[in-house]
Amino acid sequence: MPSSTLQPVLAAIDVGTNAVRLELARPDPDGALETLHQERDPIRPGEGVFATGSMPRETADRLLSTLRRYSALCRRHKALVRAVATSALREARNRAEVVRRVREEAGLELEVVSGKEEARLICLGVLHRKPPGARSLLVDIGGGSTEVATASGEKPDNLWSLALGAVRLTEVFDASKKAVTPKQLRLMRGFVAEVVRKTLPEKLAKLPRVALGSSGTISAVVSFAAGDSGGSASVRQLSQAVEALAGMPPERRRKRFDPRRADIIVSGAIILEGVAKYLGVEAVTAVNRGLRDGLLVDLLYRQDSSREDHSLADAAIDIGRRFFFDEKHSRQVARLALTLFDQLAALHNLPLSTRPYLEVAALLHDIGTAVNYERHHKHTYYLIHHADLPGLADRERELVARVARYHRRSAPDVKHSGMVGLLPSEARTVRKLATLLRVANALDCSHQQLIKSLKATHGREEVSLHLQVKQPVDLELWTVDREVAPFRGVFGRRLSFHVGR
Repeated sequence: MPSSTLQPVLAAIDVGTNAVRLELARPDPDGALETLHQERDPIRPGEGVFATGSMPRETADRLLSTLRRYSALCRRHKALVRAVATSALREARNRAEVVRRVREEAGLELEVVSGKEEARLICLGVLHRKPPGARSLLVDIGGGSTEVATASGEKPDNLWSLALGAVRLTEVFDASKKAVTPKQLRLMRGFVAEVVRKTLPEKLAKLPRVALGSSGTISAVVSFAAGDSGGSASVRQLSQAVEALAGMPPERRRKRFDPRRADIIVSGAIILEGVAKYLGVEAVTAVNRGLRDGLLVDLLYRQDSSREDHSLADAAIDIGRRFFFDEKHSRQVARLALTLFDQLAALHNLPLSTRPYLEVAALLHDIGTAVNYERHHKHTYYLIHHADLPGLADRERELVARVARYHRRSAPDVKHSGMVGLLPSEARTVRKLATLLRVANALDCSHQQLIKSLKATHGREEVSLHLQVKQPVDLELWTVDREVAPFRGVFGRRLSFHVGR
């Protein structure tokens, strides 16, 4: 990201199951990240969550105390912040209450990310600046979940999140307070094998022979298994490490590892062994990068308006195919909607960061027809609201769902029931994007992709759409005429249409 001015400080906050981490970094003119400050607090945010289903009050208080300090550091550096929470808070019944407290008491927007978004960010962090043709296999073992990804360059091809984590497995089998018996070890290995088998595909073609392991747990296990041979351990060495760690009394494990790590190291080793065996790799190499680095890279890319990233659109298309959407129509509507967004930028005055919202809403606007055609706009909202779209935060996905919901029927009036709960700035964004989507959708109402190109110009009183068409578009013109009044209500301009062949 070349620039002659000093780039803003970026801040990544990772609320994991075992610890909370902060990293502050500044991009240099070439786009590399220079670390300014790091902190790690092993406060166990996931303590008790997997057993009780909720984050206890005392755990939440510890978390808030840490995040208040992190927030003050971020403000001191005037940093752009992305704060995320992973599996522990993902599964806590009281997550909304914890997120509210973080917002009100620490001044941070804590985003509870999906397993797939977590895996995507780990890919970004580990594989940043990897050559596009390089194939990689990543494994990351957290406290509550394990992420597995295949990637080309730094772009993930496949993402999986397994409900297996070192803290979770330790709590389920009570494996921290004594040596693990042969019977208990057999049960733990069987449990891991079953979860892995149910989550990962049976066969994955052309996998690298060596997997990259990106978490602190993996680094500790690989270092123990490999001994003096470096940062890589063979599957055979991992199995030997599992046997050795399981047989150790807890006091010996605490002498060998950090006390908090020692309590969960047996479970971490069993998970790594099980995943590596299932994937058929020869070895695992530990890398000192992960989710926190991915958050920083993601923030870096969001500041770069020249960067094109199609991964979000690709994810939307994958979802659309699952619901048997009309792909040609959806791609045409997305193309027309983005053309309107780009050419009417001076009219709508929306930040470029909202462009992907429009693209995803346009691609998925009709998926509700898989449930019911007559009310498909409402079903579309529900399906997008609950979709797993790596690259979108929960709130961003909500805005996309609202934009798609208003592609037909009721206009996105601020007083309409479907706009309840939006901040004024969010309501303006939804109204403008939905209005552009309605025009684009009307211009392909026949689903025949009759419009070859679109050029939009605007003056003080009128927006003119110049259409190059393949054949007569009488139905499209009749349909889009109904959007003239809503368009004027939002943008204060008349719409006129000029057709050429």
